[in-house]
Amino acid sequence: MACSSIRYGKGVTQEVGMDVQNVGARRVCVMTDKNLARLPPLRNVLDSLTRHAVKFDLFDDVRVEPTDGSLKKAIAFARRGAFDAYVAVGGGSVIDTCKVANLYTSSPDADFMDYVNAPIGKGKPINFSLKPLIAQYVLEITNPLTCETTGVAVFDHEPLKAKTGIASRAIRPTLGLIDPLHTSYLPERVCANSGFDVLCHCLESYTALPFDQREPCPTNPLYRPVYQGSNPISDVWSRHTLHIVAKYLKRAVQNRDDLEARSLMHLGSTFAGIGFGNAGVHLCHGMSYPISGMAKTYKAKGYNIDHNLVPHGLSVVVTSPAVFTFTASMCPERHLEAAEILGADIRQACRADAGRILADVLRQMLFDLGVDDGLSALGYSCDDIPELVRGTLPQERVTKLSPRAQTEEDLSLLFEESMKLY
Repeated sequence: MACSSIRYGKGVTQEVGMDVQNVGARRVCVMTDKNLARLPPLRNVLDSLTRHAVKFDLFDDVRVEPTDGSLKKAIAFARRGAFDAYVAVGGGSVIDTCKVANLYTSSPDADFMDYVNAPIGKGKPINFSLKPLIAQYVLEITNPLTCETTGVAVFDHEPLKAKTGIASRAIRPTLGLIDPLHTSYLPERVCANSGFDVLCHCLESYTALPFDQREPCPTNPLYRPVYQGSNPISDVWSRHTLHIVAKYLKRAVQNRDDLEARSLMHLGSTFAGIGFGNAGVHLCHGMSYPISGMAKTYKAKGYNIDHNLVPHGLSVVVTSPAVFTFTASMCPERHLEAAEILGADIRQACRADAGRILADVLRQMLFDLGVDDGLSALGYSCDDIPELVRGTLPQERVTKLSPRAQTEEDLSLLFEESMKLY
């Protein structure tokens, strides 16, 4: 079990200047995106750094859903600055971009594909130290609500038209700051998609292949994957967060002024990050990568961006009814328990019904929160399924964590079943 140090509480943003001082940094790279650059959370961070006489340069050109091209731009900025610490002000896109910039600045002779997950990249182990990275997690307006204090950075690999990433405990932030005062800046639709990501983090990590069934054993602990499979500690975090999602997600989406609901979803995303950051995710995420990467005509509602985008949380949750129907036979008790937490009556249920029951409660939740009616509503048709499958096949880092192995034909059927939800 590994996770970053995390500090939660109203107003903790004010402490970031002292945190940077405490790690001995003299010159800091601050990264954010264009939307957050205009909002108070960034100003609060910069004011704290200034107040504590910390010198910094600002990179505010992080791309929503980073690509290999946008990451290389951030790496070039970081290499020019000779920074001795990093502060990421945002959500997953910003924090992942900052992780990658820190990594490749600390390894200046590396080729970009050296640390990218195999089989897409070379998947080399990271056996050197990085600079301190403080993640000021502020529910990035254009990114999923996920406390990315994990050892994973995800991006769109443009040649493949699908997501991949870099996974190593070495890239985890040193400290994550979680300030619930920032939650009111999240628009309704972004809040919903963000919460769906947290929901799937819980469900996938809780139903992932158990850690002691993964083989072969790594020849050296250095090669042990960040995503290990479901395990007793991650289970605690994932199950607890699922209760939070069940109680507070709808409230958080429907009323942006509900500080209790939004604060607890903010904290819950942190709990989920600890759970899935060690257990991992599986098919919903693996299938989401080509859905996002191939975004054709869909313009995400509530997002202030100028490119086609299927938001990450939406691309993940849209396949969830089909996925959990498919995986339920391998661990039906866990699927039934998840369904019960989300509100299903399972008193008369039998093990064979686990997948259907969980799928039904998920469909109802998605309907209640206004989710588009499946992949067809996101601009896809059955003609796109072969390419969606091709984009999923290289995602072995997560697909191999599914409790049920899948063939290309299985994946095709899952995409087909996800064309319509209701």
